[in-house]
Amino acid sequence: MVAEKHAIRKAIHKQLAQLWQVVPDLKMRSEEHSILSAPPAGSNPRRITTAAALPRESIWKTLGDSFDRCGFKFVPLVSTHLGLTCGLDVLLLQKDNGTPISESGDIDNRLKTLFDALQVPQNSNELAGVTKAADEDPFFFCLTENDCLITDVRVTVDKWLAPFAPPPGPGASHLESFVHLAITVKVRPSVFSYANLAFVT
Repeated sequence: MVAEKHAIRKAIHKQLAQLWQVVPDLKMRSEEHSILSAPPAGSNPRRITTAAALPRESIWKTLGDSFDRCGFKFVPLVSTHLGLTCGLDVLLLQKDNGTPISESGDIDNRLKTLFDALQVPQNSNELAGVTKAADEDPFFFCLTENDCLITDVRVTVDKWLAPFAPPPGPGASHLESFVHLAITVKVRPSVFSYANLAFVT
């Protein structure tokens, strides 16, 4: 199960690495930057200027140092550091093998596997036997610090009707166990601050 979870983790890492590069507010934080701080009590907030901004180091380094696991430096987007939570809308498509979807797999267990893969590994056992790829050094990007920051989930289950060729890797010989997932993530602040204003919608 470790290999299967890490295979999911690796696929998500590649997408999040791209996200950090294409979203301007995230890209800015990948290097040393400045963030406005809250005004002192009793002051006029209209008079805040960029001169009041506090210098911050790269958030990649800050989070990577905080979530250093077995030689991996994990950088979770949804974190208590940024005061963020998220909701998931999951479309789960599985191969039509003639078995009713409700009987072809335990959805709860599949979602537990997914949630484990979305979060920073919680202990060294979750990385047993795992090796680091070149594009995972120095940082490995994941969705969330802990799956407790996933505050709501909506799951739709249906059949995958297109031709199906499993990727090489763990479980490739068991077609019935493969699913195609499309996950929409809604990121939002749990506590508003200057550090997460970009996520306010």
